[in-house]
Amino acid sequence: MENKIKINEFQKRINYKFVDENILIQALTTPQYANENNSLDYEILEIIGDAVIKLIFILKKYQEGIRSPGLITKIKQQLENDKMLKKIAAKYFNINNYIIKSQNQEISGTKIMADIFEAICGAIFMDSNRNLNAVEKNIIDQFYNDWNELIEKSSIFRKNKLLEFLQSQLRFTPIINLQFESTGLQNNPLWVAKDPKILTPNHKKIRYLNKFIKNLVSKESKTKKEAEQDLFAKILDLFRKNL
Repeated sequence: MENKIKINEFQKRINYKFVDENILIQALTTPQYANENNSLDYEILEIIGDAVIKLIFILKKYQEGIRSPGLITKIKQQLENDKMLKKIAAKYFNINNYIIKSQNQEISGTKIMADIFEAICGAIFMDSNRNLNAVEKNIIDQFYNDWNELIEKSSIFRKNKLLEFLQSQLRFTPIINLQFESTGLQNNPLWVAKDPKILTPNHKKIRYLNKFIKNLVSKESKTKKEAEQDLFAKILDLFRKNL
């Protein structure tokens, strides 16, 4: 009964009524729950949905006049980022409220939200007789107009933004080296990124750039990746003000 309520509420949320509600149940079901209850899970629909999302984005960008293979590749890479998909899944669809999971299964900190978001796109595509427009209208268009803002505000792509800025200044792609230092408890460390260096492809220091950033350190973060992204943001901000 609880699962029936979930799928009814979710169909109302996305304004799409499934012909076969079982495919939606499958899309919302984690592998762990499926193993325990001898049912289907989201994994195959996730693969289909991943391809569908990318195709819709590429077609929309093509219709907007974008013909650069490099830019299309960049967009595809952005769509492969689990953190971005998790953010969209939570912000626009509250998917965490509809997941069919084991009683004590932990979703936070995993990529399950991103996987299920892709699976839902795959489920709509299959249920609608392979209709891309149904996925586009009911899912992609709900956040598409905010896509550039989501990317710009996201910490996920800070290294990409920094490299793009440096490429525009240097006319080649530099190497960025960082050091990491842990603080706090051994079983629950905090990480700091520090000692950043900008190097040529031949690993030679670019002195006029490094003089601006030699004393920069990140804030204390729960993971190396978060510390790294924080430091990249500080470096980019400094370069934009001084170069």
